[in-house]
Amino acid sequence: MNQRIPVCIKPMSTALMTIVAAAFCIACTSSSERIFKETRVSVYTVVTITVVSSSEDKAHKAILASFDELDRLATLLNFYSDTSEISAINRAAGEAPVRVSSETVDIMEKAVYVSEMTEGAFDVTVGPLVKLWDLKTEVIPDKAAIEEIQKIVGYKNIVIDKAASTVFLKQKGGQIDLGGIEKGYFVDKVVELLHKNGIKSGVVSVGGEIRAMGLKPDGSPWEIGVQNPRQKGPDDEVIATLTLSDKALSTSGDYVRFFEKNGVRYHHLLDPKTGYPSQQCGSTTIIADNNVTTDGFSKLFILGPEKGLAVAKKLGFDILYIDCKGKVVMSDGLKDKIKFTATEPPH
Repeated sequence: MNQRIPVCIKPMSTALMTIVAAAFCIACTSSSERIFKETRVSVYTVVTITVVSSSEDKAHKAILASFDELDRLATLLNFYSDTSEISAINRAAGEAPVRVSSETVDIMEKAVYVSEMTEGAFDVTVGPLVKLWDLKTEVIPDKAAIEEIQKIVGYKNIVIDKAASTVFLKQKGGQIDLGGIEKGYFVDKVVELLHKNGIKSGVVSVGGEIRAMGLKPDGSPWEIGVQNPRQKGPDDEVIATLTLSDKALSTSGDYVRFFEKNGVRYHHLLDPKTGYPSQQCGSTTIIADNNVTTDGFSKLFILGPEKGLAVAKKLGFDILYIDCKGKVVMSDGLKDKIKFTATEPPH
């Protein structure tokens, strides 16, 4: 059910959001506009769609249409579904191009672009390597096995023919897994649909990928929390907050899925060039105009602050690095927009 939230839109638990703790706090106003929110499990994660509207019926229809669109996109892009277009591409790897929808071509083009701009730190063909690192077993794969898998990993094996609407993965045994960018794509598609349905303000969160649209009913921007990569208890869950309007935010961190052995943290953010988890930092947060950019480029985590800052400056978005000891490095554009919840960590 859609519901009026007169005081505060609560953040989802960090276990569900996995990356970003979001606190969308608002005050009661005399405006006729109200906030309506619905949370569901969709596109294999937790999705919360929050809209501002003076009409409950309009808000309800826009939210339902958004969830229907997510269901449709999931049938195309789900790596784990045998009937998805991504699975069809993977089955035909090394054999033949596969004709796919315009949406699959679109997201694949965006994925290749991010791969090129991150020097391959982001790579949608890294799936076989991720499978090798079964973090639940807490077993470090054999080096020889890693090197063998690396032979079939590489975004340059992807061939996209936009005119023919086909995608071909040249390397037999290779696999495309859009998990590192598709949640951002889903957010962008929902925002696009909400705009078509007359919704100008709200917040969309798909598995922790967040887009703030417009302003709250009282005219102020939305407040988004950035999770502490080294949280010690319930009181230090959020390390900083940002006020956003018509901006997207994503975070990648080594605290989502990991195990530790001999003082080393082994996590899910693998460097395709080494085959091992990157040890550059604790988390990387991106703020940009859309979530395909923030989701994909949050994997600049793998390149580390020096290269990451250079990429962000070149492409015109903001980036925040927090290392394992809480030290912060950020782009100049964030310095007047971010507020740390405690004493600001050293720069």
